[in-house]
Amino acid sequence: MTARILVVDDVPANVKLLEAQLSAEYFDVATAYNGADALAVCERAECDIVLLDVMMPELDGFEVCRKLKSNPLTHHIPVVMVTALDQPSDRVRGLEAGADDFLTKPVTDIALISRVRSLARLKMVTDELRMRAVTSREIGIQSPEREAVTETGRNGRVLIVDDRSSSYQRLLATLSAEHTVDVEIKPDEALFRAAEGGYDLVIVSLGLQNFDGLRLCSQIRSLERTRNIPILAITEADNGARLARGLEIGVNDYLLRPVDQNEMLARVRTQIKKRRYTERLRDNVQTSIELAVTDGLTGLFNRRYMETHLGTLVEQAATRNKPIAVLVVDIDYFKAINDGHGHDAGDDVLREFALRIRKAIRNIDLACRYGGEEFVIVMPETDMAVATIVAERLRRRIATEPFVIEQGARSLEVTISIGIAALSGTGDNAATILKRADQALYRAKRDGRNRVVPDAA
Repeated sequence: MTARILVVDDVPANVKLLEAQLSAEYFDVATAYNGADALAVCERAECDIVLLDVMMPELDGFEVCRKLKSNPLTHHIPVVMVTALDQPSDRVRGLEAGADDFLTKPVTDIALISRVRSLARLKMVTDELRMRAVTSREIGIQSPEREAVTETGRNGRVLIVDDRSSSYQRLLATLSAEHTVDVEIKPDEALFRAAEGGYDLVIVSLGLQNFDGLRLCSQIRSLERTRNIPILAITEADNGARLARGLEIGVNDYLLRPVDQNEMLARVRTQIKKRRYTERLRDNVQTSIELAVTDGLTGLFNRRYMETHLGTLVEQAATRNKPIAVLVVDIDYFKAINDGHGHDAGDDVLREFALRIRKAIRNIDLACRYGGEEFVIVMPETDMAVATIVAERLRRRIATEPFVIEQGARSLEVTISIGIAALSGTGDNAATILKRADQALYRAKRDGRNRVVPDAA
């Protein structure tokens, strides 16, 4: 995973230092030496994360951050302020301007890279949701962007997981002024409570007495019902390595003890605002699905949606020099299933096949029914080698697990053929990639079916 990082600082030496640290970890780096240039780069969608110096002439970092977060075109870009200011009041001022985090100069490698990687992962998911929302707008569904810039982040539901009374009582007293707050003192019960409580944020103490707080964070991220809930970790100031590990496994933000009340309120608001924005994006996509862009039988996206969305994905991948792969999948001898067992049996197979596709791919991948018994899977951030592994795993799973038909009365052996193509060359586009994947599928069927054939290009 990589990302394009915009480093903004009026001191060239500071820019060079951050550029060297990030480039050593294979991030793409863009630079700007004043706030106006930074705003222009962000409006052109030429960066994924902004590392923003606070002390700059004309437009300082606080003002640049406010402008980014109040603009519907740029509010979703994570902003990390890099500053020599280390007072809680300075952090609160930045958080109220919309900053996602702070790094204090001199910036250590572990603090910089762990934070950037964490934000890059979250940005990739948000970008995918935003892209699908753009597709939805083309069929008349309202975008949530303007609601996002006026969201306050108040009146949320917060779960505190902490087994020290002196600690959680202080947190509870402060947060209850703005939110509905519950406390769970038994860490082994916290995961179930988070899954059932409809929370906007979970606050986890990493200093739990008889339980590994990071393991709880990992479990929250792994469970389907909780993986999208933001996690705010609280830890000691000298626990940097453990905190970095937390960011790697999916912690969204953190507070250091002793906890400043105003900073906590600001960070909680920020996470709840993000949560509500992404939920609106998901609702937006879901609404578009229900109205116009799904296949009625399988519940997968239909051909119309796929063709629009594939074009956007390929353009973005080409612009950012990132890989993307397309799989065209065909159910072998499907006509024989319809002829021999009836169309109801064929429909049963198509529905079950769609379920198995969903289980085999990631959340950011796009699965569509292209027509009849043919399906398309679009895999962003995926090269040919990885796509081939995924395709082969799907082929084996289909071939080794019979399909149940006639309400469980009978079962059928089913196989599939898969053709794969990936973005290749500057002249490539959605149509050429899809055509090459289709040609690879034809070769798979010609050579005996029940096989995966990558495009030779």
